[in-house]
Amino acid sequence: MPDSDLMFRPAGELAGMVRSGEVSARELVEISLGRIEELNPALNAFVEVDGERALATADGIGPGDERPFAGVPVAIKNNRAVSGLRFTEGCSLMADHVATYDHNITWRLREAGFVIVGTTTLPEYGILPVSEAHIFGPTRNPWDLGRTPGGSSGGAAAAVAAGVVPVAHGNDGGGSIRIPAACCGLVGLKPARGRISAAPDLGDYPLSIDGVLTRTVGDTAAILDVLGGYEIGDANWAPPPAEPFALAASRLPGPLRIAATTLSPAADAVVDPLCARAVGDAAELLRSLGHDVQEVEPPWRVEGLKELFGVVFSIQISLAITHSGIVAGHEPTAQDMEPMSWAVYSMVKQLNAAQGVGAAAQLQRFSRRLISFLEPYDMLLTPALAERPLPLGTLDTAAPDPMSTFTRSGLFTPFTPIFNASGQPAISLPLFEGEDGLPLGVQLVGRPAGEAALLALASQLEEALPWAERRPAGDSFLVG
Repeated sequence: MPDSDLMFRPAGELAGMVRSGEVSARELVEISLGRIEELNPALNAFVEVDGERALATADGIGPGDERPFAGVPVAIKNNRAVSGLRFTEGCSLMADHVATYDHNITWRLREAGFVIVGTTTLPEYGILPVSEAHIFGPTRNPWDLGRTPGGSSGGAAAAVAAGVVPVAHGNDGGGSIRIPAACCGLVGLKPARGRISAAPDLGDYPLSIDGVLTRTVGDTAAILDVLGGYEIGDANWAPPPAEPFALAASRLPGPLRIAATTLSPAADAVVDPLCARAVGDAAELLRSLGHDVQEVEPPWRVEGLKELFGVVFSIQISLAITHSGIVAGHEPTAQDMEPMSWAVYSMVKQLNAAQGVGAAAQLQRFSRRLISFLEPYDMLLTPALAERPLPLGTLDTAAPDPMSTFTRSGLFTPFTPIFNASGQPAISLPLFEGEDGLPLGVQLVGRPAGEAALLALASQLEEALPWAERRPAGDSFLVG
């Protein structure tokens, strides 16, 4: 196969090739770095490239290395610390801040043998489901350079979809792994709440959790085994799995009872017919595999629910803004950030403690009701997105009313934040492709702490309707 094709192969397969001596870690890293140099001018997916250190690391990896991903290139989203590299959160206040430590995600990936080649773009403070931070400029979707790769893990998704790296780190506080996975034709799992530690930065982060963007369910499961687990001082953590997730993903699921819906949690969100059709097609595929699929209307059109989620989400954003001010050495001002970020920060500053805690409690009460409704079912099937990947510039953080942009973003992604609130694991799968030539994904949601069953079903779907060989048009399109 051409060298460039190697970055489209599963990470586990590449590690096996390094282990056997069929290819060297240095060769893989050189290919990845070469593709960054060639394609990043068009994609704008990377904040920083760490080529010299990546090559030095690769030179220390030889045949027979038993680490599960020894020699495989990976990229880290630029809201997690990588010692020696800029750690920006996509904001101007931290544009030149260099991390002096590794985040839990970073060191676990290193310990598994991955070689970090650089860091990837995100929107300012990871707020939006597009990746167009002012300090970076827009990141583009390899399937259509005029469209978003999604967000907030947009740089990660663009890099994997274009075959720059075989997998990339992301995180998900309202859909930020699943949204770019759906936009770019990838597998994107939001693990269950507490599955992956936010150490050493935070002990508890109720909406957001880390993960990866991959081409295959097998890679997603095996990397979850690497990333999951308690770290000292964690406030909460998910129960350990009964067996490795990679093993669970290889098991054929028995007949499942699956709920399906295209009812948007947001009454004002219009679901694109293609997105709705994908749910119907996925339901038929599931039935053909022996599963019982029933249409339902979940009780999630609750007045004020969007506002509740917005408050809890905004408090987390405000924490990141406060941290960036500490790094910069002064209280953040409107001139330090994009207008929408300032609007979010200003709104949170007007809340008192009781209002913030109360919003979180009400969101938890809603989540209990939703999980109770879903109790008779093993899984839930929904659209991954309500719209096709948005044209660049659709969501403008400098609009005259910047909070209208925040509201508008929810019409694009109404099906994902619900499960950050409930803490359930959820996965976006690129089962289909639309007539517009863009990937067309669906979302599957599991029971609380139920990644094992979710991954087993995802693997069954992948075997029935493989997607890993699909890729954007050739590199000439990307740079043309």
